Amino acid sequence: MALALYGHPFSSYTQKALIALYENGTPFDYRVIGPDTPEHAAEWLKRWPMARFPMLLDGERTILETSLIIEYLQLAHPGPVRLLPEDPLAALDVRFLDRFFDLYVMSAVQYAVDSALGRHPHSKEAGRAVAEERLERAYDWLEGRLEGRIWAAGEEFTLADCGAAPALFYADWTHPVSEKHPLVRAYRARLLARPSFARAVEEARPYRPLFPLGAPARD
Repeated sequence: MALALYGHPFSSYTQKALIALYENGTPFDYRVIGPDTPEHAAEWLKRWPMARFPMLLDGERTILETSLIIEYLQLAHPGPVRLLPEDPLAALDVRFLDRFFDLYVMSAVQYAVDSALGRHPHSKEAGRAVAEERLERAYDWLEGRLEGRIWAAGEEFTLADCGAAPALFYADWTHPVSEKHPLVRAYRARLLARPSFARAVEEARPYRPLFPLGAPARD
């Protein structure tokens, strides 16, 4: 049975999984969750009532949480691009960076988005201000980390970059990466030029009006 991915093109975490699938040309059935596909939503919620994207099915096996999905793909459906190094210590570094982009970049964006959607007891402006402060600290740290590196963990594209691509994509929409962070700006540009992420960006383009902070006319 073919792999099936449940998610939405505009979801950052769905994009993160898509990058891994596209990097290795892994065949899968893309089951987009939306108003036109209620059967996909029903199956997704039956298996995962936490209602978070994405969800991967491999036969009767359900794999949840994007980082674990990518690790599972490497174990069960490996391809030419190895997204987690064999060396345990190198793999630990990649996993740390993956968590950095999820917890300190994407979570800040989500805070601003949730504030704009009225999910926090304060204004859209207050939520965005909190996100901007958090993102500025994340950009400062990442600028030093990227010195001498092509990708997040070094010379090879890894799980960490799968997470960095959508995180920095939406982070720059929320709080633009300024010229004081040239390495972060250049890294984001390399991610956007990577064919796997470029494909995910194009697939999500029709949904840009949904971004509650206002999608900029770029990228």
